[in-house]
This record gives sequence, C-alpha cells and structure tokens, in this order.
Amino acid sequence: MIEAYRFGEIVISGKTYHTDVIIYHDHVDSRWWRKQGHNLELDDIRQVIEAHPDTVIFGTGQPGLMNISSTTIAEMEKLHIETVIVPTEQACQEYNRIAAERKVIACLHLTC
Repeated sequence: MIEAYRFGEIVISGKTYHTDVIIYHDHVDSRWWRKQGHNLELDDIRQVIEAHPDTVIFGTGQPGLMNISSTTIAEMEKLHIETVIVPTEQACQEYNRIAAERKVIACLHLTC
C-alpha cells in the first residue's frame, strides 16, 4: 500500500524511499533507473514484463515529464498488459485502488 507521495519521496508499507521505484506484489525495487533518464524504453522494464502482470501503472513524475516509448506501449498491448500512464500522484492513487483486485505493478518516477 502506498501511504504517501510527494516530490522525491514515497512511503510504501511504512518504508520511505527517495529513489524511483517499481512496486511488485511481493517487494519494492528501489534501484530502478532508466538508461535514458526521462525516457522509458522496453529494456528498462524487462523484469516487469517477465513478472506477467495484468496491469502496469507508469507514474511519469509529479508534472508528468517522463516519456514512455511507443515501442514499450506497443509491446504491452501485444502482451495484453493493461497500461496506465499518468503523473505519479495519480498513479499512486490508481495503484492503491486496484492492487487488491488484480496483479498490478507500479513503475514510479518520483521527481520531474
């Protein structure tokens, strides 16, 4: 459960993180970073895809500046993985809303 989010900080199940995170159903990866900073490519989320989620929520930063490549979006569609691409605050709300209902993974950029 995401308990709080603000620019550069997120609290998940009582633990505070100051780095971008991927929230899996059984753990949090706090070492996630994209090879091209604000551009997310398919290689940046290979482990996410290998986890076979129903839904992946991309939090694109507080103002929403992180870009998800069209190649990544196309691959998600091909694999029938629902994608939600929204600013991080909204992504946190969506994750909390659906996490109990289906296998969801959240990839969250915490800053811009």
